[in-house]
Amino acid sequence: MPVMPSAAADYNRPAMTTDLPIQTQHALQGLNTFGIDVRAAAYLAIDDPAMLASVRADPLLAALPRLILGGGSNLLLTGDFSGLVLHMVTRGIAVVGRDANTVLVRAAAGEGWHALVCWTLAQGLGGLENLALIPGSVGAAPIQNIGAYGVEVGDCIRCVRYFDFDSGSIETLDASACGFGYRDSVFKHHLRQRAVILDVTFALPLHWHANLQYAELANAVRSAHPDATSITPDSVSAAVIAVRRRKLPDPAVIGNAGSFFKNPVVPATVQAALLQRFPGLVGHVQGDGSFKLAAGWLIDQCGWKGRSLGAAGVHESQALVLVNRGNASGTEILALAHAIQADVQQRFGILLEPEPVIL
Repeated sequence: MPVMPSAAADYNRPAMTTDLPIQTQHALQGLNTFGIDVRAAAYLAIDDPAMLASVRADPLLAALPRLILGGGSNLLLTGDFSGLVLHMVTRGIAVVGRDANTVLVRAAAGEGWHALVCWTLAQGLGGLENLALIPGSVGAAPIQNIGAYGVEVGDCIRCVRYFDFDSGSIETLDASACGFGYRDSVFKHHLRQRAVILDVTFALPLHWHANLQYAELANAVRSAHPDATSITPDSVSAAVIAVRRRKLPDPAVIGNAGSFFKNPVVPATVQAALLQRFPGLVGHVQGDGSFKLAAGWLIDQCGWKGRSLGAAGVHESQALVLVNRGNASGTEILALAHAIQADVQQRFGILLEPEPVIL
């Protein structure tokens, strides 16, 4: 996410007074899953957290807008970025502790999310299997509080360690201080312009139980394992991967950022009123009595599934996913998103909120 500069700077040719291996006019097309063809005025791959302190110590680099980049899977770039991209490529996964009920696993921010899930399964550890095949990096996961099939990553986190660009210090937040909510965390609010996540420590259960509260996943798992005692984290992960591959397009094949809109959460009174007008309304009651409506259903009812505006389109089998059908620009993707928002708001009175960071 960008940090606005505190002083003017020449963004086209950023001056450098350090020995950091900064690249200029760096192509970002291969670093964002939409495949948007744009460039960054300056780019630095961070493979050592100490490099962040060096960036902060350089007044010219510190004055540039910053974009912290992980897997580029939750990002829509609408033009060239006239600042400094800090690409987290740090690596490392390890068991760092255990007690009677949990195993603590720490993963560096630059690790791929799905790679972490596979690593934990290979160690015989459950807890993350419902989140298999979600694109992106470990460092980005807490920011968005990624979730799928009844599990949010915040449920599995013990603590998050980050570099604070304001103070220059390295801080640790327990999960309770991370402000996790639906696709939300403290890293999207008052820490948005200052925190760079370095690593995440997960608390995984020693006594594992399958989370099969979503009917689609439960049916897939139980059809393959009629004997409930044979269900394992690996079998749940395999079912999740199969369902996701069937429903969602692969960014390596067609550019996309996964679900583009959040599922809107509305009061029960709003849900009841909508249900009277639209008997097929799809939603799920939440713990506080509110309802989470299926944004994909709302979009589909407005006739957008499979449609395109230029090279930007809506996926044929999943209306929540916007795709780059060719050489779409970020502004074309954004124009499509705005058109969908307008139609859904006009018909249902609900404004859909995008999931990706839009620059």
